Amino acid sequence: QVQLVESGGGLVQPGGSLRLSCVVSGRLWTIYDMAWHRQAPGKQRELVASITRGSNTVYADSVKGRFTISRDNAKNTAFLQMISLKPEDTAVYYCNGKITTLQRIGIDEYWGQGTQVTVSS
Repeated sequence: QVQLVESGGGLVQPGGSLRLSCVVSGRLWTIYDMAWHRQAPGKQRELVASITRGSNTVYADSVKGRFTISRDNAKNTAFLQMISLKPEDTAVYYCNGKITTLQRIGIDEYWGQGTQVTVSS
């Protein structure tokens, strides 16, 4: 069983910063791409940023220059540093990973339970 656990969400004022973490645990073999998605009330889930095992990154246009995704492969952890936060960044943020495990052949996609980010004055 593989688990992804996010942390670091909360309430922040516009212009503020937060750092989200996602720790992967379980009987895993290799973590390939990791990503952060978000879902605001009444909206579809959208990709925020992704990072390959070699640390190549992709960002949604709405967060470029404000969000930075990174990872620590030794600690099976991904991060999302968010600065200059705006009210429209309010959403539940989900961590996602493409992972191989010791239990079966093939790459499976796993999701965390999400962490709430609220940007409001």
